[in-house]
Amino acid sequence: MADGEQKAAIILAAGEGKRMKSALPKVLHMVAGRPILGHVMAAVRAAGVSRIVVVTAPQAESVREFARAQGAQPVVQDRQLGTGHAAAAAAPALEDFSGEAIVTYGDMPLVRPEIFAASFAARARRGMAIVAFRSKNPAYGRVIADNDGLLDRIVEYRDANEAERMVDLCNAGIMAADAQSLFRWARRLKNDNAQHEYYLTDVPLMAKADGVRCAIVTAREEDMMGVNARSELAAAEAEMQKRLRAQALDNAVGMTAPETVFLCSDTVLEPDCFIEPYVVFGPGVTVRSGARIRAFSHLEGCDVGKGAIVGPYARIRPGSVLEDDVHIGNFVEVKKTRVEKGAKANHLAYLGDARVGARANIGAGTITCNYDGFDKYETGIGAGAFIGSNTALVAPVKIGDGAIVGAGSVITGDVTKDALAVERNEQREIENWAARFRARKQAEKRKK
Repeated sequence: MADGEQKAAIILAAGEGKRMKSALPKVLHMVAGRPILGHVMAAVRAAGVSRIVVVTAPQAESVREFARAQGAQPVVQDRQLGTGHAAAAAAPALEDFSGEAIVTYGDMPLVRPEIFAASFAARARRGMAIVAFRSKNPAYGRVIADNDGLLDRIVEYRDANEAERMVDLCNAGIMAADAQSLFRWARRLKNDNAQHEYYLTDVPLMAKADGVRCAIVTAREEDMMGVNARSELAAAEAEMQKRLRAQALDNAVGMTAPETVFLCSDTVLEPDCFIEPYVVFGPGVTVRSGARIRAFSHLEGCDVGKGAIVGPYARIRPGSVLEDDVHIGNFVEVKKTRVEKGAKANHLAYLGDARVGARANIGAGTITCNYDGFDKYETGIGAGAFIGSNTALVAPVKIGDGAIVGAGSVITGDVTKDALAVERNEQREIENWAARFRARKQAEKRKK
């Protein structure tokens, strides 16, 4: 692809986010398990963008670290003098770039790739494009169209007259243009407005004076939602969950009560798996076809195989792999453990830093003692092994294939294949001890 055909994105993420009242920059707050900025970056990439520049505030090193980790180039806006000034701050990072660029905000987690793609397509036809949506909200600048349906001007609400304020077509803050032309116009901006800021919205007027017309791409208001406060973050999360649930249902995932299921942006649910009510998916989960996740379970960073059953009330933690037909039951926690095909831990167990062989059975109350306060150790449980209830397996330890461990045992040494291991004190009885104990207690109570 020639450089002139490439696409770049300039993401404005230098806002202070004071209304969030958080030490965390607002663009790093999570929506569906991904930072807001990450959603915007994913959307522009899906629209064919090859280079991303993220404009940050001087103190926002964490934002720059995230941008670099995601393959973007961060730049610093030394002073917050408006959106036009912020876009111009990206110019040095793209001085060798001769393609087209799109400018967008970094706090819009619901923006769809289709909006960016439509903006690039409209720019190719007209020379420039902006995105607008219908709203009565006075917080937004008004988009005034001419008789041809092209942009005449954008007016910030505070600078608008009464007639302009009646217009319900609002500016979304997304603009597509030739990159070097965009920077040339941005450098010529003036701040003679109510806020004494350099508005990016004045750029189309400069373009029009140079003979470049601006198309208007219309989007849904909910897709253009910006996050500036905790209430808006919650609203964005709710809207994103609706979107993810709808995608899952369209992909033939079964859900009894989808409104109670919480997904991450990277959750993979294959067709014909089934999710019961009140299940929460953290990042990095894949559930294969035919698996069932029962109610009130929490999964994160794990892979659930075909035909597996998880829960109810199970917790599957990062690094865990449940192979096909595995059963993990109520109040079982699995962490960094591979549970091989057909193995079962049906209730009240903890499996951490372990390998559980195929068709092994883990009794209720079994735990792998994997941590000594300093280091983690591994437990190996062989194929077809049977671990009796209330067993403690003190790692590092290996239980051989087909071995049986008696209930109530504390196993500190390896158990060989097909052996029986029992570790408990010999049972003893004291005749009539319980009767004498009760009689003594009752007599003491009468004396009081």
